[in-house]
Amino acid sequence: MDAFILKTIDRLVKRGTLKVTTAKGTTRTFGDGSGTPVAVRFTSSSAQRRVLSDPELRLGEAYVDGGMALDEGTITDLLELLLSQDQMDQRSAFSRMLAGLRFMLRGLSQRNLRGRSRRNVAHHYDLDGRLYDLFLDADRQYSCAYFESADATLDEDQEAKKRHIAAKLLIHRNARVLDIGCGWGGLALSLAETYGAHVTGITLSEEQRQYANTRAAAAQHPERVDFRLLDYRDVTGRFERIVSVGMFEHVGVRHYDEFFRKCRDVLTDDGVLLLHSIGRVDPPGFTNPWIAKYIFPGGYIPALSEVLSSVERSGLVVTDIEILRLHYAETLRHWRERFLAERAAAAQLYDERFVRLWEFYLGVSEMAFRHQGLMVFQMQIARRQDSVPLARDYIGDEEGRLRMMETRHAETASMLRGSTSGDLAAAGR
Repeated sequence: MDAFILKTIDRLVKRGTLKVTTAKGTTRTFGDGSGTPVAVRFTSSSAQRRVLSDPELRLGEAYVDGGMALDEGTITDLLELLLSQDQMDQRSAFSRMLAGLRFMLRGLSQRNLRGRSRRNVAHHYDLDGRLYDLFLDADRQYSCAYFESADATLDEDQEAKKRHIAAKLLIHRNARVLDIGCGWGGLALSLAETYGAHVTGITLSEEQRQYANTRAAAAQHPERVDFRLLDYRDVTGRFERIVSVGMFEHVGVRHYDEFFRKCRDVLTDDGVLLLHSIGRVDPPGFTNPWIAKYIFPGGYIPALSEVLSSVERSGLVVTDIEILRLHYAETLRHWRERFLAERAAAAQLYDERFVRLWEFYLGVSEMAFRHQGLMVFQMQIARRQDSVPLARDYIGDEEGRLRMMETRHAETASMLRGSTSGDLAAAGR
């Protein structure tokens, strides 16, 4: 068994420095000696066999459950070393067969009917909310930030993301907006409070809905937002704008036609839809089995070809597509570093195994965006071709207009806080 795994690693690892110690104590170093050295030690023969049989699933399990230890470097260092190799041409016949089987069966794992969708969402998003405060920005934006400058903070990058989306939505005061997968309410509240829209936010997470409603109750204009526990398939009414950020990955490829038909039904004739989603630059594939089992059950990252064909069948029109390259890799780097800085607090909320699970999740996700062909796309969609301006320059103009609105909103909020403080001081006298 030692000879088999060492031969496999030798075939895969051509760059970097990887030292592997088997469960029987055999040690060998692979690679060209470059980069950050990583030393891996298997603590049990069974973990070693499982990783060899199905590394996509079992490597993460071995790290989380202690079957594999890092004597030098971090799990993220190991993942970067492995995922930056030219592995596709080096996969064994068994690995290719396993990948083909997973592709064939992907429809079953993504059969996201209403009840299953709610359970899948609860698995991840109904965790203790304090966990997300350990690594997200103050607005709890749990999706790719938009990096406009190298010296901006994560909070500023997430604000830039929301502004970029609002610009593509051509948001205007009193616009009726549907936010599909509203998360903890940050985008919906920005569209309502700062830009004056009326927003209905829907989620399948009870934890998120409660948090969003608490935020809305404290807002200056709570009447402009309405957060509901609702499946997108059950939405009624008509909306001038629809936005969906980081939710489409949970729809499932078998339900894309259903998703876009519903969007068409509830979008006004001159309406605009902005879809922000993770995508793959490669042809259609399947969800990483470790991610599907432990992090996002029922999830799938689509190829653009799969999304565009469904949009075409719905009768909607694609008016703009932007690819955000490496923006999510940088977002995940921020999240990973912030999470690990609060490692003790995360362990106190859950336990050390949970910390290793999330360390692996954040690390493997970051490296997939850096080295494995994942990206984020923003797809602007409408019912009519003339719903948005002909020249794309309007996006920058809109962002400038929205920045001015943000400044006025911040000044007004500051004045109100000052007035309230003055009233309280007077009452105290």
